[in-house]
Amino acid sequence: MFNAITKFMDEKLSTPMAKLAEQRHLRAIRDGIIATLPLIIVSSMFMVIAFLPNSMPQDWGITQFIAENQTKILMPYRVSMYIMTLYAVFGIGYSLANSYDLDGLSGGILAELAFLLTIIPSSIPAQTEAIASLASQNAELANYLSAVPTGFVLPMTNLGSAGMFIGIIVSFFAVEVYRFTQKSGFKISMPPQVPSSVARSFEALTPTAIVLLAVATVTMFIGIDVHGIISKIISPLIRATDSLPSVLLIIFITQFFWSFGIHGWSIVGSLARPLWLVLLEENTTNFAAHAAVTNVAAEPFYQWFVMIGGSGATIGLAILFAIRSRSAYGKALGKTAIVPAIFNINEPMIFGAPIVLNPMLIIPFIIAPMLNGLIAWFATTMGLVNNVVASSPWTLPGPIGAFLACGNDWRAAVLSIVLIILSILIYYPFFRMYDKQLLADENSNEIVQD
Repeated sequence: MFNAITKFMDEKLSTPMAKLAEQRHLRAIRDGIIATLPLIIVSSMFMVIAFLPNSMPQDWGITQFIAENQTKILMPYRVSMYIMTLYAVFGIGYSLANSYDLDGLSGGILAELAFLLTIIPSSIPAQTEAIASLASQNAELANYLSAVPTGFVLPMTNLGSAGMFIGIIVSFFAVEVYRFTQKSGFKISMPPQVPSSVARSFEALTPTAIVLLAVATVTMFIGIDVHGIISKIISPLIRATDSLPSVLLIIFITQFFWSFGIHGWSIVGSLARPLWLVLLEENTTNFAAHAAVTNVAAEPFYQWFVMIGGSGATIGLAILFAIRSRSAYGKALGKTAIVPAIFNINEPMIFGAPIVLNPMLIIPFIIAPMLNGLIAWFATTMGLVNNVVASSPWTLPGPIGAFLACGNDWRAAVLSIVLIILSILIYYPFFRMYDKQLLADENSNEIVQD
């Protein structure tokens, strides 16, 4: 019966799900946001360094130095992760334009233009004579006024995760306008003798004019607050994402797809990553402002407490193959897969065991991460470990990554180790049955050869 279900899933679901993962707009979102991950990871390390004094002796010289220069140390974060949508939009536009065989650079620039047109500059009022007179008599007020910028300023809040969904929408709009002008011929064409870079610039004039006029009319001339509207629409969705049922559902769907050889994290991440980034950026902003950090289910939560060693928490299975396998194949697989698993690379285990379409290993492959998620959720909500506030490099060993992601919380490293042990215990009975089967197959082959 299980084999029949497996065959049905493989034949009826694998192809549609694989096509969904490669849908051009979803792929553009995935590519654009993944392109920002180096910025997020590196800037998160500045966050970790800035708050090292929280977990170090206060009388150390390095602790005092960091505390005194915390504002400066956090500046790289404020011009990278804090305004990450500004970077992601370019990547989304570039990827989507490329998928249509259009000039990626033009697509990225048009997307960036459309997004920035939704960020309304505000003007700082000039000092009045009365204020200037007061400042001349009060040194503290004079110092404050000297630090206040003049002219137009650009509010930064919507340049970050708060503007992610508007960034996605206007990126699609800008590239689709670009595609329409190219496909319909509604553009300025240059003779073949003109250099291609110059020709592309002139071809982009028409879509640039359309995008600029259309978006500016809505946001600046009519004055519609598109960010406020979208915020009200997606707020319930963000809150729903940060819930235990949502966590368990995301884990199950991810493992379900992987069980049939489809990259489940890629599919789920394409849809959920914008929401995860909002949750993480809110945590990071509050952490930097010494405010309460409340979101649980940002992406690092899954990375360091659920998918330890890769999707399925397969580090537990890799350890078992490495130290407990009796079959020759199992021993060889364990030696091959254990080191990559420590650094969260589990393709050798998923396709080498294999776990894909293997009824004996699919069960713990789904159960282990779901139990990890359940335990980690309650550990976080009960205050036993800090909420995640940083995105550590994904190739770090689990306990180290968890320690950094939770703002240098040693309890997070302990929880990671406990969850690794739990994954070993969950995989063990299924591993025993599978290894016994492998050993029996090897012995029967030897008998046939003799």
